[in-house]
Amino acid sequence: MSEQQVSASVPTNKPDADESARVEKAASERRKSGFMSGAAGRNVGLVVALLLLCVVGFATGGERFLSLSNLMTILSLGSVLGVVAIGMTFVITTGGIDLSVGSVLGLASVWATTLATQSYGWVVMVICALAVGVGAGLLNGLIIAYGRVVAFIATLAMLVAARGLAELIAQKRTQIVDVPAFNDVFKGNILGVPKIVWIFAIVAVLGWFLFNRTTFGRRTVAVGGNAEAARLAGIKVKRHLVYVYALSGLTAGIAGVMILARTSAGSSTNGLLLELDVIAAVVVGGTLLAGGRGTIVGTVLGVLIFTTLTNVFIINNIDSSVQQIAKGAIIVGAVLLQQRLTRRTT
Repeated sequence: MSEQQVSASVPTNKPDADESARVEKAASERRKSGFMSGAAGRNVGLVVALLLLCVVGFATGGERFLSLSNLMTILSLGSVLGVVAIGMTFVITTGGIDLSVGSVLGLASVWATTLATQSYGWVVMVICALAVGVGAGLLNGLIIAYGRVVAFIATLAMLVAARGLAELIAQKRTQIVDVPAFNDVFKGNILGVPKIVWIFAIVAVLGWFLFNRTTFGRRTVAVGGNAEAARLAGIKVKRHLVYVYALSGLTAGIAGVMILARTSAGSSTNGLLLELDVIAAVVVGGTLLAGGRGTIVGTVLGVLIFTTLTNVFIINNIDSSVQQIAKGAIIVGAVLLQQRLTRRTT
């Protein structure tokens, strides 16, 4: 056999090397694009949107917008919304919805400010508000998971029932907090920041840890991604759904305490239509309405975007009807963007 024949019969690895290089390059490009279209990319976009809103606020409101008192106002307004949104993030990640959070908040604030409850002191007031929230959430979860009622219908029924019960208890009157110790504990500032803002920060950190660093969070994502696959993997889907809705109720109860600290009044109108802003903030933050993907950081940014937008509207004396139209447009835009990103990543 000639030298030329030998060299021709030995396979060369050059084409394989070229193919490997192309595959590696394509994988690298996918990783880069996946990073920018993933959670980090979405959060960067939200930060940019928030900064642009701040620029608009400064351009239209001047130093009034950037004043410390106004910034604290934005954070205070966003705190109640934000705490409820943390719980809603878990619910929507499972592919569900909770329309009752605003009414449960109102019921918790009313029940905690009845004369009988206040007579036992501020600790009982807080426990009562939290118990009302958890109880309503558990009932929602049981009806949805074991009663097999669609989440939209079950929580809509709770929305109506909780608001009606709050009106009966309060007799459609505002109940004033008459426990000085409650105000001492929850009103005022720590290091110049309102206490309710600190509560929001603590709930957000705990929510992030629960969602990203625990089995509970991973199961929440799994149930939302594919409930049947999660069941086959050993996750008790129905029980987990009950826990998730109880968590949502708990955050509504915490928000009930916070609104008492902010207004010193329990009323059946507390939290009216709050669920709409909560769902909007969660969706704008990047949590998929279809379930299977959620983000606590995105939710916090979504809350800040909505409260800052509202503050800019108020500073510029924009009609409330125009505000609602703008918020509706933002929600539709966020959902359309979600659908586009979902199609690109599938």
